[in-house]
Amino acid sequence: MRLLEAVEACGSITQAARMAGVSYKTAWDAIDAMNQLAGEPLVVRATGGRGGGGTVLTLRGRRLLAGYRRIEAEHRRFLAHLAEDAGHLADDYRLLRRMMMRTSARNQFMGTVSRIERGAVNDEVMLAIAGGHELVAVVTRESTDALGLAPGCEAIALVKSSSVILVTESEGVRFSARNALGGRIMRLHPGAVNTEVVLDIGAGLTLAAIITNTSADALGLEEGMQARAVFKASSVIVAVPA
Repeated sequence: MRLLEAVEACGSITQAARMAGVSYKTAWDAIDAMNQLAGEPLVVRATGGRGGGGTVLTLRGRRLLAGYRRIEAEHRRFLAHLAEDAGHLADDYRLLRRMMMRTSARNQFMGTVSRIERGAVNDEVMLAIAGGHELVAVVTRESTDALGLAPGCEAIALVKSSSVILVTESEGVRFSARNALGGRIMRLHPGAVNTEVVLDIGAGLTLAAIITNTSADALGLEEGMQARAVFKASSVIVAVPA
């Protein structure tokens, strides 16, 4: 919406991208995605005119932006009203919004971005979660900008259970994977081919891993055993609350 506002204000995708704090490519990728989701153009290139053309919002784009502004204003008044009545209700509302998110990833961790290591193409995003744990994710610089990631902002780490490797004897072992969380096996759910292993990693958090039955037998897994969940930074998907 900030990008649409910028396009409306300046009529140039280059300037709009700069105003919204994203790259030129990220701006056009976002516009393409919005146009596709809307089923009709929200932003189009204009030709001719005094400046030789530019980028403009269509009637549908202007209506969407106006509707967003009204919804945002009502949303802020709603949250302010909740905060006046009882601060915990606003927190509960935000929690419910997070719980409405649908994803196929078995593991979801709410946290705060502690720091970001910028790279030429990819960034490393460190996310502090409950229990003193810190998760590392590798995302593209464009994703960092598009999600508005910055130290102090809330974010959600998503990790598929099939991406998690379980280790039961890690004494003296070093891993190339950036993430390694230790815990106690709470539950084992054997299936026809695979076993779901649920670890208690402290602070009320659990982490699920899917491994083959053969691996579960070879490791001699039992409830109550200590184990370590290892997964690569590239296996962590970062999302931000709506």
